[in-house]
Amino acid sequence: MFERFTEAARAVVKQAVLHAERERAEQVDEGHLLLALLERRGSRGAFALDALGLADEGRRAEIGRAVAVARRRAGLSRADAEALAGFGIDVDEIVARVEEVHGVGALAGGRRLGGRRPFAREAKKVLEGSLRVALSHGERSIGDEHLLLAMVSRDGISAEVLEERGVTAGAVERVLYGDAGRAAG
Repeated sequence: MFERFTEAARAVVKQAVLHAERERAEQVDEGHLLLALLERRGSRGAFALDALGLADEGRRAEIGRAVAVARRRAGLSRADAEALAGFGIDVDEIVARVEEVHGVGALAGGRRLGGRRPFAREAKKVLEGSLRVALSHGERSIGDEHLLLAMVSRDGISAEVLEERGVTAGAVERVLYGDAGRAAG
C-alpha cells in the first residue's frame, strides 16, 4: 500500500513517526498523524485544512492541545467519556487519581526510549481507510488529502477534535471535490 502514497502522504507518515519519537510514545497513534497533517504546507490536505479555517497557527496549536488532553484520557473520546458518565464513571476523576499516583500522562501509554514504533490500531485504520477513499474517487495514488478524509470519516479522537472546529468529512469532500466528491465518497 505504501508504494501508492504520494510524497505528501509519505511526509505525513514520517512526520507522525517523528512526533511519536519526540514524545517517546510507545506507538504512532492517529493524533500523531493529525499533528503531522497540520504541519503540511502546499499539499491538497493542507489546502483543505486551510480552506476550512485551520490556517491559523493558533488554531493548529489548539488542536495539538486537544489531542494531548485526549491522550491523557487514554485515548477515550469525549463521546466515550460521556457514555461512561452515564454509568456513573467520571473519567476526569479517574485520570486525576491515576496521575496523582503515577504522574501526568500516565494513561497516555508507555514510554519507549528507542527502536521502531509500531502504528496503533486506530492509526492503521486511518492508513487503510486512505486507500479506500482514494479508490472511491477513482484515484490510484494516496495523497495526504486521502489521509485527512479517512481520518474525519471514522470515529476517533482526531475526527472529534476536527469536527469541533467545523472540519467534517462532508466539509472536506466539498472543499476537495465539490458536489461531485460527495456522490463518490
